[in-house]
Formats: sequence, C-alpha cells, structure tokens
Amino acid sequence: MNPSFPRRDMLRLAAAATAVLGGVVRAQSAWPTKPVTMIVPFPAGGGTDAFARPLSAQFTRVAGQTLVIDNRGGAGGTLGASIAAKAPSDGYTLFMGGVHHAIAPSVYPRLDYDLERDFVPLMLLANVPQVVVVNPKRITAPTLQAFVAQLKQNPGKLNYASAGAGSSHHLAGELFKMQTGTFITHIPYRGAGPALQDLIAGNVDVLFDGLGSSAQHIKAGRIKALMVAGKQRNPAFPDVPCAAEVGLPDFTLTTWYGLWAPKGAPAEAQARIVDDMKKALATDELKTIWAANGSEIPNLAMAPYGSFVNSEIKRWAAVVKASGAKLE
Repeated sequence: MNPSFPRRDMLRLAAAATAVLGGVVRAQSAWPTKPVTMIVPFPAGGGTDAFARPLSAQFTRVAGQTLVIDNRGGAGGTLGASIAAKAPSDGYTLFMGGVHHAIAPSVYPRLDYDLERDFVPLMLLANVPQVVVVNPKRITAPTLQAFVAQLKQNPGKLNYASAGAGSSHHLAGELFKMQTGTFITHIPYRGAGPALQDLIAGNVDVLFDGLGSSAQHIKAGRIKALMVAGKQRNPAFPDVPCAAEVGLPDFTLTTWYGLWAPKGAPAEAQARIVDDMKKALATDELKTIWAANGSEIPNLAMAPYGSFVNSEIKRWAAVVKASGAKLE
C-alpha cells in the first residue's frame, strides 16, 4: 500500500466506484429495455385504433422503445381484456380499453377477468363524444328528426351496427330506441372497424359511433352525421346538431379510452409509462389528431383514473338496467 494514500481514502474511493457502477447497472436495467406491447381489444381500423396508432408512434419516440400494437378483437372487447389480464405483470404489456369495458360487467353474465381487480389503472387517454352516422345512400333523411320519423314508419326494417354485443355502440343504440320510441334491428360485429366499413359499403343503415373513428369519413362524405351526443355541438363539427337541440337532452354518451397494466406491474414502470404517455399527448402531432377527431386530452392518471373507472362501471350498470340491453 502506498503510505502516502491512507487506507481510509482507498476505501472511500472503492465505495464511490461501487456506487457509480451500481447506478450504471440500475440505469441499464430501468424500464424500458425492450419493446412494449399494447393490447388493443378490437380489430384494426376502429375507434380505439384511431387513437392507439398515433399514440404508439409518439410514445415510441418519447420512451426510446417501440410500442407494438397487438389487435385482439372479439366479444365486444372482452377477449382482448382477458388476454391482457393474464399477461406477465412486468410492465411490458399494456392494455388500451375504454368505455366498453366499464359496460361489460353489466351485460356479460360471466367474465374471466375483473377490470378493477386484475389491472392497474394508469391513465385516461381520450374523451370523445358519440355520433349518430348513417349511410347517405341508404338513409336519405336530411335531419335526425326526419330519420326518427322514418324509423317509426318502418319498425324493425332498418338496422344499426355495433362493435359487438355489450359495446358502447350497442348500448347507445338501445338507449336511442328507448328515448325515441323506435325499433331498429341490432347487428353486432367483431369491432367498430368492421361495423364502420360495412356502414360505408352500404350494408347497414346506421351506427352509433365514437367521433374519433367516424370523423375522417364524415369529412370525406362517405357517411353522414345526424347528431352528436351531448348538450353542446363539437368544435370539430360545428354544423352537426347536438342531442339537446333535436329533442334528446338525455342522450349524452361519451366514448373514452384509457390505459391499464396487468396487476403487479412494477411501480417504477407504472410511473415511467404515465410520464412518457403524458409527454406523448403533449406533442403537437397528437394535439392536432385529437382535435381533428373531436376529442379532449384528459388529465387523469393513477388513483383518480381508477376512481373514474369505478364510477363509470356504476353509471353504466344503471343505464343497462334502464335500457334493458342484453346480449343477443
């Protein structure tokens, strides 16, 4: 040992070097060190996809790891939810669900997952009003009131598509029937994407859709919007009347999308996911896309988001009971 370099100083240097190396190891092992998968429980092209894919691109840029979209459609979004609930709880599998999953417990007699028990609520991603859209070649009624009159003259002869039994599209259709005193035949699909494509193709008459997936097709004239659900017009579509204006003040349905992780996901990963998602939502690219889709960017994460989901489950349970909606 060099007598000019005391033993205690050497020990201090060794401890400092260990701390630095330990910090490097921790930094290298910090989430994320590999691509992250986000399960989207509907087929590509639907309302969830309209937000998931641009969100994936911006999150990838912010987090420095690819966010892979895994579309798992079926059973009104509950199939994908079931798959996500059983995924490893290591922070590398996320689940992007929404209002459909707050409805599901009230309309499905049995689910093999529990949204509140099996998942960690991370954050609310988008809040979008629903819209009543028709195929303009099949439905020539110029207004919502004229469409209702047509329905009353032809009970059961017209139909509406949905993303599947128990989805918000289905429940919106049942509420519409109840509040207008009409009857429309329900045709469930394996997601909003296929339902919307069949509406555009002229195979179905009407769809109660989230504005996010319908927006571009309304602007292109492929489908026609008769009404936006709610008490106010949407800034993205100022010419489309709101429900309150056409005599349906209680038709206030919103399609929202949120993010979860399987229960047990590391706290470090949860915090980083929320932080990076907030940064992604703050980019000009996503602000522009959300606005074009008529959507708000909410500021609700972790425990407050969990409380929101719980309140939505209770609210939709009351709506399901009042409307008499059931699986077909």
